[in-house]
Amino acid sequence: MTDQRFVRLRLGLTLMATLAELANLAWEHLHGGVVSHHLLDRADLPSVSNGWSGLLIPVLVWFLIGRIQRRIARCSDREKAVSKLPLPVVVGFAVALLLGILIAVCFTHGYPTATSYLFLGMIVLALPLPGYRAECVLGFVLGMTLTFGAVLPTMVACVIALGSAAIHLGVRPLLVRLGNRFKRLQPPIA
Repeated sequence: MTDQRFVRLRLGLTLMATLAELANLAWEHLHGGVVSHHLLDRADLPSVSNGWSGLLIPVLVWFLIGRIQRRIARCSDREKAVSKLPLPVVVGFAVALLLGILIAVCFTHGYPTATSYLFLGMIVLALPLPGYRAECVLGFVLGMTLTFGAVLPTMVACVIALGSAAIHLGVRPLLVRLGNRFKRLQPPIA
């Protein structure tokens, strides 16, 4: 995919997400007002209005798709990488989107146990898989936006992404380095 085509894709996806969120906010406004959600679903904590999603979604989509574009451009096999979106990007986005939608649906329909299991499962998945990547964060936030707005899912996604990045970019390389050092210290088998 050429840079010009990627910019068009980036602009188109940002525009689609923005229009979808503005339509959602207009629907909420016409049906009882724009919804606010309390942090951690507790009434004694501050609430965040879904209205902030109208500003956050365009910025988030534009920024995260730009991060995906930069990561694809850094691939060693550039010719293959720029011809189309790599499969890991599409799969990461789709899995995160599905998890976000499932969590939102279970929460909306009053299944707190299923919501908890899905949320914990997502955290566990982010440990061995690169849940810190832009497509995962974007998919999760977009999957939950209709139910929770964009602010709370973005906060949750950032916490999960930080934990996943710490494991993938900090702990895992350290363990690999220690494993390699341990292998060098072992005497050869005769």
